[in-house]
Amino acid sequence: MKKTEEREKVVVPKGSIEERWAKIELRVGKADADFRMNFWESMDMSWIFHDSALEGTVYTFHELKTAIDPNITVVPDSSLQPICEEIRRHREALNWVRDYASKKRQAINLDTLKKIYLILHPEEGDLKTVKYRKDVPQHRLYFHEYTAPDKIHYKVKQVMDWLGEPETKRTRSPVRIASRAHYDLVRSFPFQTDSGKVGRLFMNLLLLRAGYPPAIVHHTERQRYYEALKGSAATMNSIVQESIDNALMSSEKLLDEHETRTRAFIT
Repeated sequence: MKKTEEREKVVVPKGSIEERWAKIELRVGKADADFRMNFWESMDMSWIFHDSALEGTVYTFHELKTAIDPNITVVPDSSLQPICEEIRRHREALNWVRDYASKKRQAINLDTLKKIYLILHPEEGDLKTVKYRKDVPQHRLYFHEYTAPDKIHYKVKQVMDWLGEPETKRTRSPVRIASRAHYDLVRSFPFQTDSGKVGRLFMNLLLLRAGYPPAIVHHTERQRYYEALKGSAATMNSIVQESIDNALMSSEKLLDEHETRTRAFIT
């Protein structure tokens, strides 16, 4: 996550989500090196684990740890190689989203969405060659009605146009904007694979750009999440808001415990 001092200085309301998250980043930055490393590493592992579990892929702690360990460039167990590659691409996407979110003047548009997909699937070429799906996939988890292939471009463009309208930002909170964009994108299901992951990464890019923490939807919410995609955008908004609240509370609790232990050790 981009550290607070690296972000553009903005004035936020006291007690707001932005202020709480900025304080968390500041507190982490002041902690010892081991805590900082473990904090961000644990967040990455949690993010990848829960986001993948929503898609039906459950990674073990060993698989996640092996994949993101900077000291392991060659996976010793060849059977883990494909899994580690998936995890590493997912983490690369997280890092790209964080970095791009910090670049306030960079537009968030259709190319941004495609870039996220290409990080997960580099074999698909580049921004000019990547294609939307051509048929209706038989997905074991997504049961909502898919957008017809010939209507995908129109539906995705609608989302991007809506995001670019001044009225959107003026009348809606960052959570409502991000959750609605994600809802509409996943319901359009633009890519043959990983449209859910791409939609959630895009949502979190919008949240991070607004100074919010990522909304990591817990895997235990999977059924509710898929029901929301079939039904109400308002329910999806609640899920996203709850995920943000959980991220804030768990981070604050972890920091409180660490700082208490540190003070006790010093005294």
